[in-house]
Amino acid sequence: MSVIEMMILGFLAERPMCGYELRKKMEQLQGYARRFSDGAIYPATSRLSEAALIEQIAEETGDGRPRRRFRLLDAGRERLIDELKQTSGFNLTDFTRWTVVLTFLSVVPDQADRDAVLRRRYDLLNRGDMHYFYCDAGNPLSIDQIDDPYRRGVVVAHDAETRAELEWLRAMLGIDEDR
Repeated sequence: MSVIEMMILGFLAERPMCGYELRKKMEQLQGYARRFSDGAIYPATSRLSEAALIEQIAEETGDGRPRRRFRLLDAGRERLIDELKQTSGFNLTDFTRWTVVLTFLSVVPDQADRDAVLRRRYDLLNRGDMHYFYCDAGNPLSIDQIDDPYRRGVVVAHDAETRAELEWLRAMLGIDEDR
């Protein structure tokens, strides 16, 4: 499932929406990273509709123009739950995709399933070999080995973000930091 499809199903889990509302919600979630056009939204809603995960409801607006409103079907909710429960790969490792997963993780009804997803992210971030992208032949460079002040800034910001997320994950999972 694409990130766009996950966002559509996730936002429709909150309430029925038209394409314009979906696009605005998606941009609020990821707008700093990318903009969404109708050319991205409507093909995705068509695929989801054809797969019987959402339904399109035709409505008239006050000025007589037709508007399509989309509603999540039970099969769509189940598919979203399954996708969220099975979070792995780029949806786990890429921070932008991970924020989409976190945004809708509450849709998963079972706390143990939600915790399993958080635990996979925690284990990923807590690995001893966790580093950003500055390496020398596959060996991570420490901040002391990086001379460029802007690259150092990237590493400092990344490390602070990782520490903050690990602290939040430990709190959510009830993990004692001293263990």
